Amino acid sequence: MEIKPGPLLQQINLPRDLKKLSMDQLPRLCDELRQYIIDIVSVHGGHFGASLGVVELSTALHYVYDTPYDQLVWDVGHQAYGHKILTGRRDNFHTNRKYEGLSGFPKRSESEYDTFGVGHSSTSISAALGMAMAARMKGENRKSIAVIGDGAMTAGLAFEAMNHAGVADSDVLIILNDNCMSIDPNVGALKEYLTDITTSPAYNRLKDDIWHALGKLPVGSQFTREMASKLEHSIKGFVNKSSNLFEALKLRYFGPIDGHNITKLVDTLKDLKQIPGPKLLHIVTVKGKGYALAEQDQTKWHAPGLFDKVTGEIQKKKFDLPQPPKYQDVFGHTIIELAEQNEKIVGITPAMPSGSSLKFMMEKMPHRAFDVGICEQHAVTLSAGMATQGMKVFCNIYSSFMQRAYDMVVHDVAIQKLPVIFCLDRAGLVGEDGPTHHGCYDIAYMRCIPNMVVASPMNEAELRNMMYTAQLDSMQLPISIRYPRGEGVMPEWKTEMQEIKIGTGRRLKEGRDVAILSFGHPGNFAAAAIRELKNEGIQPGHYDMRFAKPLDEALLHEACQRYPKLVTVEDGTVQGGFGSAVLEFMAQHGYKNEVKIMGIPDRLVEHGTPKQLYREIGLDAEGILETVRGLMKEMVEVKVHA
Repeated sequence: MEIKPGPLLQQINLPRDLKKLSMDQLPRLCDELRQYIIDIVSVHGGHFGASLGVVELSTALHYVYDTPYDQLVWDVGHQAYGHKILTGRRDNFHTNRKYEGLSGFPKRSESEYDTFGVGHSSTSISAALGMAMAARMKGENRKSIAVIGDGAMTAGLAFEAMNHAGVADSDVLIILNDNCMSIDPNVGALKEYLTDITTSPAYNRLKDDIWHALGKLPVGSQFTREMASKLEHSIKGFVNKSSNLFEALKLRYFGPIDGHNITKLVDTLKDLKQIPGPKLLHIVTVKGKGYALAEQDQTKWHAPGLFDKVTGEIQKKKFDLPQPPKYQDVFGHTIIELAEQNEKIVGITPAMPSGSSLKFMMEKMPHRAFDVGICEQHAVTLSAGMATQGMKVFCNIYSSFMQRAYDMVVHDVAIQKLPVIFCLDRAGLVGEDGPTHHGCYDIAYMRCIPNMVVASPMNEAELRNMMYTAQLDSMQLPISIRYPRGEGVMPEWKTEMQEIKIGTGRRLKEGRDVAILSFGHPGNFAAAAIRELKNEGIQPGHYDMRFAKPLDEALLHEACQRYPKLVTVEDGTVQGGFGSAVLEFMAQHGYKNEVKIMGIPDRLVEHGTPKQLYREIGLDAEGILETVRGLMKEMVEVKVHA
């Protein structure tokens, strides 16, 4: 089905076309842009509510500023769909997040209008400030603009950047898009502070007078820093309550204003463009604006999948047989089971209660499960602090998000030998979110840390067993338990939990000639390949190792002594991962077996469905089949030549 944009939007191929429109035409263009996003996402999928909330802002920014010379940096990128459509990608937008199509996030290699690649939150202010400082050093009069949400603003990096921006004497504009949401509702004191600003009756009585005065601001050659300074002090005098946090960081504060009033946005941005130095514009928007259901349930409609835009019915796959649960749901329900038996158990997540399924515990045990906001570093050290007091803390963080807290894992957990339980969701290739979200590196970066245990379950029962083992008093080391996004393999998953001895694997199948050593969920790909190989007369052995650190040395000795060739399988990077651990073991003990390491290659894997991506890198069942067949062919050829 071909989806056509509205008549005005059809004329906009680049921002220079946008500038040809009159101010009176902009509201209609925004309506067409919003409808086009709804039409495309309902049929092709993708993030939804965030971009609907910034349609007017996206339009105003490209209308006022000379992009890409003026550099616009989006935070995270969930909100950048309107930006992409207005900057030359309208006709390809249906390929968004599809294999070999447009990225779901701003990406420098995709467009000159994407000035900075963003997949994780809270980087925009630092990046835009860096661009502004470079422009000043080069004598360029380009503007730098960062668009950041109130959820992303909770991260330490955003505060570090604002702290520097206030004294850097660079021309950077920070636009705070305040919608009280990230993916889940925002939490914390900053949220309450911003709410206080936007709902203060005293402030709102003064707001119109202040912006009326701003509308009379002189511009052009007559505008001076002295005038800007006078404006600054007048606003401080009028609005001391609302401005003190940002003003204390030496950022000129303006707002809040209605982020859905395109005329007001354009006028305001034109005025702010003339004011030099670091400044912050506070706009108030509604996530999901223009689609009633998305406005009412913003978490559900963050990325709903395919849906009927008229009825709002979200398409669900229909199955004849019971289906396995998602790994994250197994985590979410299992931690409640464990917490009901062990009062020391606590759950912590940095802003992902729905994605990680810690929401179940937060609903049932709100005093023992905590969303700390987009603050991975804080989440880890908070967990460490609790662990010093004997608490059994399950710190649930996506694999790629954990990269942000690596220093805390080393210094605050491992060096102090605190038994924090890291549950790393979204391990391996996550699909349409692409390289910013793939969980490629955690095996390697966790395995090299002293005192750290690195584990991965092959199925739901093993995840439950690992979680059970991790919370026992006998477990006195930190542990990383990694598992993939999406469904497992066991429809009947609620098994009785059992302790697993740390560092022990399982022999799943005896064979001859070739041993497959798998780590984690890809063991199921190996099992599928083995069933096919059996039909071809090939009999590999199969070991589910369960731990990349410590290794099951007894099983490895057995495999190395019985099989001349080994294949290791993991959904982590081949550099420094589980396969590397096996090679280190073999070198230490003098084994000379031929080894093929199968994992994520040393390159960036782009976006697509997990099935497409695992096929691309040869890590699916077919890829394992091809690898084992190749090894067996070599063995046959060697025997023939002998």
